[in-house]
Amino acid sequence: MATRTLLTVEQLEKLPANDLRHELDEGELITMSPAARRHGKMQVRISRLLSEFVDRNRLGEVVTEVGFILSRDPGTVRAPDVAFIRAGRPETSTGFEEGAPDLAVEIVSPSDAAFEMVRKVNQYLRAGARAVWVVYPEEKQVHVFDSTGTARILDAAQTLSAPELLPGFSVPLSALFE
Repeated sequence: MATRTLLTVEQLEKLPANDLRHELDEGELITMSPAARRHGKMQVRISRLLSEFVDRNRLGEVVTEVGFILSRDPGTVRAPDVAFIRAGRPETSTGFEEGAPDLAVEIVSPSDAAFEMVRKVNQYLRAGARAVWVVYPEEKQVHVFDSTGTARILDAAQTLSAPELLPGFSVPLSALFE
């Protein structure tokens, strides 16, 4: 039987900085290599579209790859590809942000397993995220989950919006997958 080495949130915060991204999944250290070009382009496009809208409407801020403490026992820290944090939420002065972002966006890479994405979505929502978008670049789809338990699958012919969280925001998915 294999054994796992478990870390705490505090131990994760003390890991040396390197070119790898780390997350903590219920105490287990997850290490990810740098993203591929296509993934990076999609991350920039989503963060730009969200940032322009959020900044124009003074709704909060959009960040990329910031660590959010979803649970301390067991330690779970996730760093979504893109996240929205509503205005008025206090910023953590050091370390990772406490709690889930209001919106977490995960971009699926070819190496990501479906069960890993489902796990992340559930962790974000349990920790208080109001919405999670899972972007599938190959399929040109976005799977939208919200805190009410609603789930939708959008394809390139549809429009992505979040009326409760980002009133007035909408973007045709065709523009997202150009």
